[in-house]
This record gives sequence, C-alpha cells and structure tokens, in this order.
Amino acid sequence: MTIQDEFISTVSHEMRTPLTSIRGFSQTLLTSWDRIDDENKKKFIKIIEDQSNRLINLVENILTVSKTKAENIIYKKVDINTVIEKVITMISEQYKEHKIVFNKNVKNNISRLDEDKLQQILTNLLDNACKYSSAGSTVKITSDSREEMAVVKVQDNGVGIKQENFDKLFKKFSRIENHLTSTTQGNGLGLYITKQLVEKMNGQIDLESVFGEGTTFTVKFPNYNEEEALKCSQKS
Repeated sequence: MTIQDEFISTVSHEMRTPLTSIRGFSQTLLTSWDRIDDENKKKFIKIIEDQSNRLINLVENILTVSKTKAENIIYKKVDINTVIEKVITMISEQYKEHKIVFNKNVKNNISRLDEDKLQQILTNLLDNACKYSSAGSTVKITSDSREEMAVVKVQDNGVGIKQENFDKLFKKFSRIENHLTSTTQGNGLGLYITKQLVEKMNGQIDLESVFGEGTTFTVKFPNYNEEEALKCSQKS
C-alpha cells in the first residue's frame, strides 16, 4: 500500500464513524419522531451536532495538512504574550471547569513569526492540555526568553504519556489510548500539524511527560535580543 493509499484509507476510517452516527440518529428521529420523548430528542440532536463538529474538525485538519508544506510563511514582529492571552480567552470559553494560569516571565516576548500560524500552534497545545486532563485541574502556560530563543511551555496535570509512545504523538492519525482518549473526540492530526508549523518557522518542539502525572510541551523560536525587543515594543 502506498503512502497516499494509506492516507486515504485512514481518512475514510476516521470519517465513517461520525457519518454512521449522524445517519443513524437522523433516521431514528425522522421515522420515530412522535414516539421519542423530548429528552431523547435533545440527546440525539446533540450527538448529531457533536459528530458534525468532529467531521468539520477532521476536514479542516486534513486541509491544513495539505497546505502546510506549500503555504508561505508571512513573517512579522509578534509579541508572543499577546497571542497567548488571545488563545487563553478562546480556550477558557470552551473549558470553563479548567483553571488556566499564565506565567509571564518576560514583559515582551517578541519574535518574527507568522501570527496566524503561531495562534494555531498555541491553540492546539492548550486545547490538548485541557482535553486530556481532568475537569477542575490546572493548566499552566509559561512565556520566557533565554539564549536568544523565545520559549513557551504548556503544562498539564493529565494522565501523562509513556515514553515508548512519544514518537507516535507527532505522526498523522496517531492517538494514545487511555481512559481520556477513549471518551474524547480527536483525529490524531493536531500535534502532527503543530510540529510541521513549528519547524516551518525555524522553531523546535519538545515533549516531557511522566505517566500518571502530566505532560509539558515546550516550543522555541528565535527571538529578538532585549534591546531589539524594547525598540519594537516602543514602535508598537
């Protein structure tokens, strides 16, 4: 089987489950509407909505994968702290039971990056941290600058990852099986896309994890030195 055939086969498999659910519950509602109570109607419609969102996310990620290598990077001066705050605002709406703590170790963490792609990277990492940790737990995101690198860490107190599974995380359609992934929607493309975008902007992404205790992703990008950061900040 070629890589292309394998990709198509995997995509087809990923799409089959939500499509089957949407069709099944839609048919049930259409044929048995009068015999279904309001509570179950709402339940079935919610399942249809969730599976529709799952399909939308899958299609969006597949399109992103197809564009990642061909798409140009639009570099400009970016204050990473500002992007982090924007992402936290969005993610907090989705995961209201989580506590997201932002530790800003430098006032201005400025680099030359593609702001849209940086936002996608941080959104993927923060979304994963919340998704794969228990409701009510704390997720920490830290912004720092050292050795001419802008550094962002995203740390959760989730189930953690066994070391033998580290390499799987950044591969297409790869998911680690545990009690949270079995009940959480995902298609195994988020971290693959994240790594591709980080490396395309001359950055690197590292992983630390202790099984049963939590996971930390660290992203590093070349940054301005302190004098340049101050000048850029004054011009903003």
